[in-house]
Amino acid sequence: MKKHLASSLALLSLVVAAGASAQGYPTKPIRWIVPYAAGGGSDFLARTVGQTLSTQVGQPVLVDNKPGGNTALGAAETARAPADGYTILSADNGTLVFNPALYKSLSYNATKDLAPVTLMGKFPMILVVGANSGFATAKDFIAQAKAKPGGINYASAGAGSPHHLAMELLKVEAGLFMVHVPYRGAAPALADVVGGQLPAMMVDLAAGAGFIKGNKVRALAVANPTRLPQLPDVPTFAELGYKNVEAAALVGVVVPAATPTEVVNTLNRQIVAAIHEPAVRTRMIDFGVEPVGNTPAQYTELLKNETTRWHKLIRDLKITLD
Repeated sequence: MKKHLASSLALLSLVVAAGASAQGYPTKPIRWIVPYAAGGGSDFLARTVGQTLSTQVGQPVLVDNKPGGNTALGAAETARAPADGYTILSADNGTLVFNPALYKSLSYNATKDLAPVTLMGKFPMILVVGANSGFATAKDFIAQAKAKPGGINYASAGAGSPHHLAMELLKVEAGLFMVHVPYRGAAPALADVVGGQLPAMMVDLAAGAGFIKGNKVRALAVANPTRLPQLPDVPTFAELGYKNVEAAALVGVVVPAATPTEVVNTLNRQIVAAIHEPAVRTRMIDFGVEPVGNTPAQYTELLKNETTRWHKLIRDLKITLD
C-alpha cells in the first residue's frame, strides 16, 4: 500500500507540475529554431508568426537560424533541448517525412524525438517552364517528355526537397523518364530555368511568384487539390488526369518529444491564434502560403499519411542521399 501510495503521489505531483507550467507558460523568451538560412519560406513563417505570437504572450520569440544537414542540424539540436516548450522548431516534410527514408542514419528520430504542435502552412508545388522553352501547356510538356525519354532534364531546389520529389511523383504518375539536376536552393534553379539551361522544375509560389508574374517562367499546372487563388488560370494536375499528383512543402512546428501535453496544447492554441490573425493570414497568402493551423492530433495524422505515401515512392525509386 505504501509503495502504491508513494507512486500515486509522485504521479500526481508530475501532473500538477505540468499543469502549473502550462498555466503560466510562457514566462521567458521562446527560442524558435529554423533549420534554414534567413530569407526562405520557413524563415518567413517563423518571423511572421513569431512576431504576433510574441505580442500575444508578452514574451520575446527569438528566431535562431541553424541551416545544415538537410535540416538535420536544427532538428537534432531541438531534440536535445529541454522539453519545456521554450525551444521549438520549424519542421517541414523534409525534416519529418523525407529524411528518415532518404538517409540510412540520422542524428535525430523524427517520430521518437519530436512532437508535432501544429501545421502552420502549405507551399503547393507548381510545374513551371522557361518562357522560351517552347512548352505552352502541361499536356504539351508531358507529351514531349514521353516522346523523348531521358531527353529532358529538370531542376530542383535540392536533392530530397519537396520540389525534387514532386517532380519524381509526376514522372511516376505520367510514365516519364527525365534527368534530375539538383541545385542549392530554388533561386539558382529558377535562374537557370529562366536562362534556358534547363527547361522545367517544380517550385512553390513563395519562391516562384516574382518569376511567374514577370513572365520569366510559365506556370503549367499546380500539384494541389484545387486551383490556387493567386493563379486562377493554371489547372491542377487532377484536371489533367493525374489525380495523385499532389505535393507541397508542409511547414509546421514541433517540440522535443518529452514536452508535457499541457504545454504542447497551450503552445498550439497560441500559435494557431497568431496564424488566424487577419494581418498574419494576409501576409502568408501574399507570400504564397496556404495558412492552416491545426491540432497536434491532426498534424500527427497528416504526417502519418504523408510518410506512408512518400516512403513508398522513395523506396520504389531507390532514392538515397547517403
